[in-house]
Amino acid sequence: MISDLDELRTFQRILAKGSLSAAAREMNVSLAVVSKRLAALERRIGHRLIHRTTRQLSATEAGAQLLPKVDRVLEALEAAEAQLLQGARDPVGLLRVAAPTALGRRHIAPVLARLTAAHPRLDAELRLSDSLTDLVESRIDVAVRIGPARDSSFVMRKLADSHRVLVASPEYLNRHGRPETPHALAHHTILRMVGWAAPWPLIGPRDELVEIDAPSRLRTDNGEVVQDWVLAGLGITLKSAIDVADELRDGRLERVLPDWRSTDAPIYALLPSGAHAPLKVRLLLDQLGPVLRRAGASSS
Repeated sequence: MISDLDELRTFQRILAKGSLSAAAREMNVSLAVVSKRLAALERRIGHRLIHRTTRQLSATEAGAQLLPKVDRVLEALEAAEAQLLQGARDPVGLLRVAAPTALGRRHIAPVLARLTAAHPRLDAELRLSDSLTDLVESRIDVAVRIGPARDSSFVMRKLADSHRVLVASPEYLNRHGRPETPHALAHHTILRMVGWAAPWPLIGPRDELVEIDAPSRLRTDNGEVVQDWVLAGLGITLKSAIDVADELRDGRLERVLPDWRSTDAPIYALLPSGAHAPLKVRLLLDQLGPVLRRAGASSS
């Protein structure tokens, strides 16, 4: 295909410059190469395309019919190439992002809003779900997740350190008491995510590890609902520290067992390909990383 394009370009430049030698100089190839390309094109087309005399050359009837079509093809290719080059300097097209509900609403949505405001040719689509999204089937460009990676077939880029903390509203703790040990959680109302049936692993002040398997009477597959319940004083839950940073800061929530926390649950981006990420993806990750790291620092 590339050699075919070279032949078409050569045919076009011969007629534009008026001679094979002038076309060769413009294209920075030898006269023999120009002659060979023209002969190959004429052989493939099955027609003589250029009349050549000792003094001048001109298009044959077949060449005259072919030239405008060649011009349109090469112009379209040049336009496509220019668009791709522009896309390498300025993000274009649709950026699809998948994220957990709370993290996406609080931290990713504002970043996408700023990106689209700064780059008029960029569109963004944010899909929020606390269930794992199939990146390939949904044509996701970036999936942001919390916790250890579960699929090694994708490229993973760490965005921020994080962990989960136990939280409850002051009203709940005033009514039901503040547990002093992890095992005391068995006597409290626990709010859980559906699908997270495994015990909660907690690390203590001396790096001791315990697993909390307290039962839960309220469960949901939506992290925002869990947060609404805990803010309403319905129980204790284990949430990403970044998700509850604002509520802890303004006193709407309180750390339970403040010396205990989950094992590390970093925030990372999954990319469905090992190839060079397009500019729109690189811009998102470059802006999102600092945002999440600042939020994580404020929640520590």
